[in-house]
Amino acid sequence: MAPSLLPFCCFSRRLQIPRLLLAWVTCLAIAVGTLLQPGLEGNARLWHHFSNKSNREQGYCEAEARLASSLDFWTLSSENLIAVLPVDPVKENYVRKVKNCVFSIAFPTPFKSRVHLVAVSKEVLEDILDLDLSVSETDDFIQLVSGKKIVFGSIPLAHRYGGHQFGIWADQLGDGRAHLIGIYMNRLGEKWELQLKGSGKTPYSRNGDGRAVLRSSVREFLCSEAMYYLGIPTSRAARTLLDFIIQEHFPSVDIREPNRYVEFFSIVVSEMAQLIALWMSVGFAHGVCNTDNFSLLSITIDYGPFGFMEAYNPDFVPNTSDDERRYKIGNQANIGMFNLNKLLQALNPLLDPGQKQLAAQILEGYPVLYYTRFRELFKAKLGLLGERKGDDDLIAFLLHLMEKTEADFTMTFRQLSEIAQSQLQELHIPQQFWALKMISKHELFPAWVSQYLVRLKSNMNDSDFERRKRMMTVNPRYVLKNWMAESAVQKAERNDFSEVYLLQQVLHHPFQKHSAAEKAGYSSPTPAWARDLRVSCSS
Repeated sequence: MAPSLLPFCCFSRRLQIPRLLLAWVTCLAIAVGTLLQPGLEGNARLWHHFSNKSNREQGYCEAEARLASSLDFWTLSSENLIAVLPVDPVKENYVRKVKNCVFSIAFPTPFKSRVHLVAVSKEVLEDILDLDLSVSETDDFIQLVSGKKIVFGSIPLAHRYGGHQFGIWADQLGDGRAHLIGIYMNRLGEKWELQLKGSGKTPYSRNGDGRAVLRSSVREFLCSEAMYYLGIPTSRAARTLLDFIIQEHFPSVDIREPNRYVEFFSIVVSEMAQLIALWMSVGFAHGVCNTDNFSLLSITIDYGPFGFMEAYNPDFVPNTSDDERRYKIGNQANIGMFNLNKLLQALNPLLDPGQKQLAAQILEGYPVLYYTRFRELFKAKLGLLGERKGDDDLIAFLLHLMEKTEADFTMTFRQLSEIAQSQLQELHIPQQFWALKMISKHELFPAWVSQYLVRLKSNMNDSDFERRKRMMTVNPRYVLKNWMAESAVQKAERNDFSEVYLLQQVLHHPFQKHSAAEKAGYSSPTPAWARDLRVSCSS
């Protein structure tokens, strides 16, 4: 393995919140929560570096008045990256084997056709980028997010990395259609890394043209929005490189400590277990859990052929390219272990024998960490308080019934949040609770209900109202099911972005009932036309 190729897409994959996803196109773009408009698309991302606490404490109201109304004095910086990490000495932008560096300088390729803005995220512009919403109406802004304008201080870079794809080492991969255009420090002292995607060729483009299609840009934008508002972390060269990553992103690790790499690995293992448990709690299947699609920061990145599971099925695979079903939803925790093991292999040259043994023991503890968090999340989804013998069996029993009846994952838990205990006790399931009605057809459903109600009685100082209220804060009514994204994509391809706007609004508040979403059928059974809908790596 080349010395600077880590099997994880390291810090440059640092989109901390989904809202920051920018996608733009020839006539169409989604940038910073922004859609520009047809043809070839791209998007831009922001990665969170760190927050300066003293600056935060200066007062948000005072800082809010400093929103810029233009890009005239708005600057980015690439110095912190290129001063520490090796840069490709070859300045020409052509596809090649790049050696002994972390970045190549590569400028975005502007579109030849006219580009205009379709939608923008006000929160990202104002809360993160210190820009007044009115800036999005300027030509300068459109040129920035479409790759035509390079602002002061920006040195566009393409990140070189490698990874395992479907379990096989793929060697050099790199940003084949992405440009890191710089780091911005906002008024709250936070550092954000801004990246354009679909912005043209780089030395790592292989046979691609450096662009992205409308379908994948819309899906990625909406899914990153969905994950952020569901409360799931998402993406809005070993030696020198690892120290840099620790300093920038792991402030709890003392860079002077001899065991700093072991501490770093321990954090990554713990956070990875947490992330995948969160995925499972909302029925999210990433689709392509290659090592280069996993972040050291344990945030969700690279939304390709993802899928939110509809009918509960541990063998659910959203990706038609995954012939061996390697990345089925029920195998995601195991894949996390595989990827962490590959990370440990990359770290081993930096560890002494004692540290290697300690790191191996940390990795062995991953399954327990994952299952502990999984249990906590699913107990919350069922409204269970405290610890009781049989909780694991109660969860497993329900999942078994859901699998056998092919009940909708999201709506089963949501409807359990909404139905009264008295209705359950009488086994009277109104038609509006259609997912529960499906499960009720199973002969063992009454037995599960009986066990569940007995367990709820053991919740100390709890009422049925409090139980439902609590459960509705963790069980979403809306997730971005494939049929919803497909419907929005089909309209967008006809220059109708109305459903993109609707989904953006709905996914901002996934736990609240939304009249327009109900009218669109977002909490109804999957339409017949979409029951076999799946996507591929190229979708």
